[in-house]
Amino acid sequence: MPETQSRKIVVIGGGPAGVFAAIEAKRSDPAADVLLLTDEACEPYEKPPLSKAVLTGKALPEHALIAGRGGIAAHNVVLEQAAVCTSIDRAAREVVTASGRHFRYDALVLATGSLVRELPQLPLGMPRVHYLRTEADARALAAGLRRCNKLIVVGGGLIGLEAAASAAELGVETVVLEVAPRILARVCDEQTGAFIADEHRRHGVDIRTGTAMARVQATAEGIAIDTKTGETFAADLVVVGTGVKPNDALAAAAGLATDNGIVIDEHCRTADAAIFAVGDAVSFPAAHGLVRLENWRHAQDQGAVAGRNAAGANEVYRTVPSFWSEQYDLYIQGVGWPALQPETRVRRPLAGKSTLVFEMAGGAITAALGINVQRDLAAVRRLIERRVPVDPAALADPGRPLAALLKASA
Repeated sequence: MPETQSRKIVVIGGGPAGVFAAIEAKRSDPAADVLLLTDEACEPYEKPPLSKAVLTGKALPEHALIAGRGGIAAHNVVLEQAAVCTSIDRAAREVVTASGRHFRYDALVLATGSLVRELPQLPLGMPRVHYLRTEADARALAAGLRRCNKLIVVGGGLIGLEAAASAAELGVETVVLEVAPRILARVCDEQTGAFIADEHRRHGVDIRTGTAMARVQATAEGIAIDTKTGETFAADLVVVGTGVKPNDALAAAAGLATDNGIVIDEHCRTADAAIFAVGDAVSFPAAHGLVRLENWRHAQDQGAVAGRNAAGANEVYRTVPSFWSEQYDLYIQGVGWPALQPETRVRRPLAGKSTLVFEMAGGAITAALGINVQRDLAAVRRLIERRVPVDPAALADPGRPLAALLKASA
């Protein structure tokens, strides 16, 4: 009798989406040959510490491997490092790399992640200008901060503020330039944003909102930014934290549909039944149409579903989005689908540096954001997932444990 060939599953991308896809594919089909291709020359690592512990010297990227202490090999997945994928031959079911190697697949998972949004005035490669996306970026910035007296951070989103907090902890004089009227406008309500801004100012960070760049000049001492408000800020280094865009060029070149990311269905499949896609790089169907998410838990969970489906399952991916950010002693978390104009917003008064805000629609919680309330947010996530009806007065009462509301609904 002819031998049955093992299924060949190839995963492109060394972030959490790709790693969890590869691990779950192998776990679901132990006989499959699972290959993970990463364009970096190292074992896949967690990216959240790059703007925090790595910059302050408290950790190195290799201290936080996505696959655990044993790395990818401990899960019986083959890892190819420095494998830059240049094309996908869908007819032959092959992935081609820059080195000329061809990898055949029965199922392919694209976890190509995202790319930084480059500012024309501060292009990639410009001396003294840092973008923060990879471990090499973080190592270079960490080395620069050790010799830095003054830093400009362009962008008042999560990554920019995490970098600013890390620099302030190192004693670097830091200014944040944000073009919007307030920081974190896409992340939280105005009152919570003001609370976080005040904490930065308490640590010496100068936050300038409503401030757009007019001109950038290299100087003998460093770099200077003229703003449209007529001010000039000089620094030794600049960090650009103005967001990311989906890395979907490889998929588009292969003829796969893209729309602010690789378009997939609820099973993480593209229009090609043999190709799946996950993580930052994809637009996937949610309650209000196609959406794209950029957070660790989404990447992990969606990657796991795609991996199992690539191995023969047919699972549907559903998620309640969540994110976290660490700035000083603030542990900032969000969960759910925040609305531009929520039907109802309820704030639970808490002491010290803790806060918790809920958004509601139709008598249920749709989103929440908290600071230093990890246990409460875990309960809120379950309330959202189960669509539990809740009384706004109970949410506003700090004496009413959220876990009790969850138990009452059981």
